[in-house]
Amino acid sequence: MNAVAKRFPLRLDVRKGFVDMSHGGGGRAMAQLIEELFLKHLDNPCLRQGNDQASFDVGAGRMVMSVDGHVISPLFFPGGDIGSLAVHGTVNDVAMSGARPMHLSAGFIIEEGFPLADLERIVASMAGAAADAGVAVVAGDTKVVERGKGDGVFITTTGLGAVPAGVEISGDRAAPGDAILLSGSLGDHGVAIMSSRENLSFETRIESDSAALHGLVADLIAAVDGIHCLRDPTRGGLATTLNEIAAQSGVGMRLREDDIPVKPAVNAACELLGLDPLYVANEGKLVCICAAADADEALAAMQRHPLGRDAAIVGEVVEDPDGFVQMQTGFGGSRVLDWLSGEQLPRIC
Repeated sequence: MNAVAKRFPLRLDVRKGFVDMSHGGGGRAMAQLIEELFLKHLDNPCLRQGNDQASFDVGAGRMVMSVDGHVISPLFFPGGDIGSLAVHGTVNDVAMSGARPMHLSAGFIIEEGFPLADLERIVASMAGAAADAGVAVVAGDTKVVERGKGDGVFITTTGLGAVPAGVEISGDRAAPGDAILLSGSLGDHGVAIMSSRENLSFETRIESDSAALHGLVADLIAAVDGIHCLRDPTRGGLATTLNEIAAQSGVGMRLREDDIPVKPAVNAACELLGLDPLYVANEGKLVCICAAADADEALAAMQRHPLGRDAAIVGEVVEDPDGFVQMQTGFGGSRVLDWLSGEQLPRIC
């Protein structure tokens, strides 16, 4: 009899079983959940060490770290689920510094009574997203809360990455005259979540754009030396993201509405739901701010990548001591895009 069989004479019934409080209690049941569900999908040498920390070598360059919490509702949505989203969101936060994502940690808070089959589906999705992104989940933690005191599953992830020497990308480096580029259409993720949450259907299926963007970032860095800022416009959308960068850099922004890509189905859904696509969350798009002289080359690099086919130059950075983000509308007027006030779409990521 092997060591696993000795520790766990009865196999975990993933198809019919449910999470109970013992799965977070630190004993045999938790060890079995980790061995037969989490390690089954996420196994790698660092995780297999079985310590309370992961040990790994680091290469040359500057290290970056990001942490993210995921409380999305519903857990499964068109184009993804909380597992793949947890990987993509954290990988992208690391990548926006110009870093190559290396490792992730994942902490699961699970509600008592949650179906093991759904938990395995989430973990398998996380494993697939991590493998596709070329990163490993090297450390993790599992906690269980009483029934009614959670909402299925919450996941917290931490990401580590390495920035190559000579790459300096930050939100405080936007300068007047810089071009503002967007890697694709806005609002797909937020509208997919809201339509799924409210059981809305449209003639055209709207799916989340959730994706890992570090490959697109690497192509951009290889093509253009002078990238000043990168940011993924998640909660608060493009408008809030540009307000953040404007405040960091002490500049203003001017956009052109007609140049901002939004899919017709998303635009129609936003009108129905009373949403503005400029403030709707995205999980697979990035904003790039670079010198105007490099804008065409950066745009071409984006459009050559599968995740940047619909990229566009949408505006420019301007001098403005007040740090306003403004947009020239399709009717020739001007509109101020202020920070998002309140929560437009709660539980969106």
